[in-house]
Amino acid sequence: MRVLVIGSGAREHALLLALARDPGVSALMCAPGNAGIGKIAEQHSVDIASGEAVAALAKKLDADLVVVGPEVPLVLGVADAVRAGGIACFGPSADAARIEGSKAFAKDVMAAAGVKTAHSEIVDSPAKLDEALDRFGPNWVVKDDGLAAGKGVVVTTDRDAARDHAAELLENGHPVLLESFLDGPEVSLFCVVDGETVVPLLPAQDHKRVGDGDTGPNTGGMGAYTPLPWLPEQTVTQIVDDVVKPVAAELVARGSAFSGLLYAGLAIGKDGPAVVEFNCRFGDPETQAVLALLKSPLGELLNAAATGTLDRVAPLEWQDGSAVTVVVAAEHYPATPRTGDVITGADGDGVLHAGTKLVDDQVVSAGGRVLSVVGVGADLDAARADAYSKISAIKLPGSHFRKDIGLAAVEGRIAIP
Repeated sequence: MRVLVIGSGAREHALLLALARDPGVSALMCAPGNAGIGKIAEQHSVDIASGEAVAALAKKLDADLVVVGPEVPLVLGVADAVRAGGIACFGPSADAARIEGSKAFAKDVMAAAGVKTAHSEIVDSPAKLDEALDRFGPNWVVKDDGLAAGKGVVVTTDRDAARDHAAELLENGHPVLLESFLDGPEVSLFCVVDGETVVPLLPAQDHKRVGDGDTGPNTGGMGAYTPLPWLPEQTVTQIVDDVVKPVAAELVARGSAFSGLLYAGLAIGKDGPAVVEFNCRFGDPETQAVLALLKSPLGELLNAAATGTLDRVAPLEWQDGSAVTVVVAAEHYPATPRTGDVITGADGDGVLHAGTKLVDDQVVSAGGRVLSVVGVGADLDAARADAYSKISAIKLPGSHFRKDIGLAAVEGRIAIP
């Protein structure tokens, strides 16, 4: 099977590394890729937002399967264009990708499916904002109703800060979603979905804020770990049965059947799991940790979903132990990052590239989240040690990373209320 992966981040690097372990995969291609991906896959230029361009490239490369990594091309219908060209594609239709592209659509689906989520309200006019804010608090959750690359959310006890964020979104023409605050630790559960067939992967936990101790602004994600020692196994079964399967069935009932990776972001409160958000693709940085432990052939799994045969796939097998991803970010990230700095020591095992490119045969930084470093070990403590040991060999001027990824779980400081 010849596989073309669309995207340029550490998530795509992780997908390609896992696909490379599948004996059924004969060729790996990526568009556009990055400096690290170029070592394991052919790289090609493409406008990833153009379905026509991606479909044409897949045809030219004689790809058997296209895997779309980022959310923007999926929301824009790239997977539809690839399938229309007669090539199997792992990724939902534009219609189904609205589960991420429109939070209002996702809320409507969850209401119809009877899935527990935060109380919410859409505000589309500045004139309605203050009155709406008064109906929420003392913790305000303010979200961009559309795509925001994981950074359109403000959670605060400061009403003025909530109002400022909402006003800025409205000024830029984006409807605002106000939500009630959900208590409890957050969980990311990725599920491969084919209509009403749901195959869960290992649960993970992302670290969104830029600083140690969950301080500072939200980012696209500064690190993740899997599995979760504090999460009972039956809770994963409960999430699949009470959240993911009902949503998948509701999408089928609406004629918007989901085919691809359905990502449920949840808070595990005293009354059980409640959905924070859905995404229509693999999450970054959780994917890097989750796929590091996957023993089953990834190409076979993704192709089965893409061809409607997911119900025939054998139960997934996982490596024992834990995996941790730590993101190495450029100076000033998540504000405007400094780029163009030479990176050394980034070619070892477990170092996945994101914002990198080759300039005069040197690897240089080209984005905010520059590298994802993955550690694996017999337990979470050992996996953390492995990841941070690898980071010590990397040099990138001005870079920063969190030193506490997975630490609260190691120290037993995470508990379900």
